[in-house]
Amino acid sequence: MRHIVLGSLLLLSAVGHAQSPAAQNAASPQRTVWYFYRVKWGFQEEFQSLFARNHLPVLREEIKGGRLVSVKTFVPTYHGDGRADWTFAVQIVFKDAAAMTGPSGEEEIQKRLYPDRQKFLKEEQRRFEILDAHWDVPLNELDMR
Repeated sequence: MRHIVLGSLLLLSAVGHAQSPAAQNAASPQRTVWYFYRVKWGFQEEFQSLFARNHLPVLREEIKGGRLVSVKTFVPTYHGDGRADWTFAVQIVFKDAAAMTGPSGEEEIQKRLYPDRQKFLKEEQRRFEILDAHWDVPLNELDMR
């Protein structure tokens, strides 16, 4: 009986440890988030065009302002490759956790970059209308040394 109780406690301890989130790497305050998009079939080029025209310039302004460190965009090499959960991804590296969770100032940047606010909002609405799915994944870097 003693062995069963001890074994159960060890198993519960291992399960609890395996499910706990990874700690942020203390060596770097930067935070990385991957933003995944699954665009409806036949609308990939339109989505990429709208992203490049309306959202990417805002992100570049946030780099200039110091909130973001970098922005990179990705597409799968082949359509339907792997699980095919996504068709477009963006990696954004934030200066730190406060920059990631605090106010972005995006609305002010948008107003400055896009004086025709109605056109901008209509195009942003369209960008999201042609999506099947969108999700964000904040990452914690693991130091595996």
